[in-house]
Amino acid sequence: MVEKPAVSNAQEVTVSELSSALKRTVEDRFGFVRVRGEITGYRGPHSSGHCYFALKDQTAKIDAVMWKGVFSKLRVRPEEGMEVVATGKLTTFPGKSSYQIVVESIEPAGIGALMALLEDRRRKLAAEGLFDDGRKQLLPYLPEIIGVITSPTGAVIRDILHRIADRFPRRVIVWPVRVQGETSAAEVARAIEGFNALPDGGRIPRPDVIIVARGGGSLEDLWGFNEEIVVRAAAGSMLPLVSAVGHETDWTLIDHAADVRAPTPTAAAEMCVPVRADLMGQIVDLARRHTGALLRLVERRRSDLRGLTRALPTGDAIVAVPRQRLDRAGERLITSLEAGVRTRRIHLERASRTLLAQSPQARMARASQKLDSLEKQLRKAQENLSERRGQKLDALDKRLKTAFANRAGLARHTFAADRQKLELAHTRMQNALNNANQRRTARLQSFAQLLGTLGYKNVLARGYALVRDASGKPARSATVIEPGASLTIEFADGKVAAVASGGPPTGGRPKPVTVKPTRATPVRSQGSLF
Repeated sequence: MVEKPAVSNAQEVTVSELSSALKRTVEDRFGFVRVRGEITGYRGPHSSGHCYFALKDQTAKIDAVMWKGVFSKLRVRPEEGMEVVATGKLTTFPGKSSYQIVVESIEPAGIGALMALLEDRRRKLAAEGLFDDGRKQLLPYLPEIIGVITSPTGAVIRDILHRIADRFPRRVIVWPVRVQGETSAAEVARAIEGFNALPDGGRIPRPDVIIVARGGGSLEDLWGFNEEIVVRAAAGSMLPLVSAVGHETDWTLIDHAADVRAPTPTAAAEMCVPVRADLMGQIVDLARRHTGALLRLVERRRSDLRGLTRALPTGDAIVAVPRQRLDRAGERLITSLEAGVRTRRIHLERASRTLLAQSPQARMARASQKLDSLEKQLRKAQENLSERRGQKLDALDKRLKTAFANRAGLARHTFAADRQKLELAHTRMQNALNNANQRRTARLQSFAQLLGTLGYKNVLARGYALVRDASGKPARSATVIEPGASLTIEFADGKVAAVASGGPPTGGRPKPVTVKPTRATPVRSQGSLF
């Protein structure tokens, strides 16, 4: 006998009702909590902008979710393995029957965690080469315009302006930013990139050097200058950049990426501009030294000129040697003129003899001699040419006879070969014709056998007869035959002429037709075509 289940008085609830009751209980009891644990399962923001991860310790783990708006305002970004203190409210997720913490703020668990995070980030950026000395630029000696990135309301900007005014007044452009808080890192990075993006000769002048300054503070207060976005912007700056964040003992990651690190903002101003009074003193000293050097140079040149003047000869001594040269040149000129006249006379005589040799009589005589010589050479050349042409003609005759003989032999050989080819082609043609006739004969015989098999002669041989009218057309019905019509009846062994007798159809039925044969004609058999 089966026992009936005991009836319970507990109220029945649905799964949704139970989940909602648990959600209200957890949220009322743990509306605001601070949980310390290690971040695990963090893969960065979701495509929606929200973050999903978990917090764990040695024995337990709790799911965590951070909405997009909260994540964008974080000062310290979560990282895998970071120990943090998360502040938020506890709630449940009915879809998985689990509970989770909705994080509203997050901070590292103590200075030790921040320092470990800072050291890991420093090693990472150093491995990328952002801190290499080869990337650093030299500061200009006397910049025209100085860009300062700092808070416009703090004491830092006043110290910098006062120090620059004391040492050497220069134009200062301030880019106001927040130097502490959630948005400070992004503002500082945008300010560095903004100064670099200013065009030369624009409405806002482009600075020659940039100072990033902030007063002292705790590690948390200076954390914005340890963010990657600030460090990468400082390393990528095309303008020389001076980092003056905190006091002398405070070090941030921007100090490693900057071209120069100043211990204080005041020291940064001193690094950017020299002391005007010192420069003026140096200029006065250099002017004095320059004047003394010029006086000494003029005195030395004057002494050299005196020495050279004493060494110069007198006017008579200078003219004496040229005068002697002139006298000697006059004597040589007379001798040269006489020698020149004699030389010209000799040349004239030679030219006269040359002209006599080129007279018409002399030239006619030489031309006559040359004509006789050419006539002899022409006769000899004609004889030689006739002899060579005869020899060449004999050689061509021999070559022609030989070629005719070779051509005749080649023609006979070609004729014999062509005749053999013709005979071979004739033989092949005869064979082809015989084969074609044989094939056609066999085909015609097969057609004759097929005709005999399918023709009406075989039907007549089985006792039937074919009736034709006077025109020779087969009569297919008795109704088409008129009484007295001439007919031809064909049997297997011959034909018989007949005349139809009887009357027209009566009572709707055809009257029998009597056929009277008149004569018989034997059927000739068709002979073979072959």
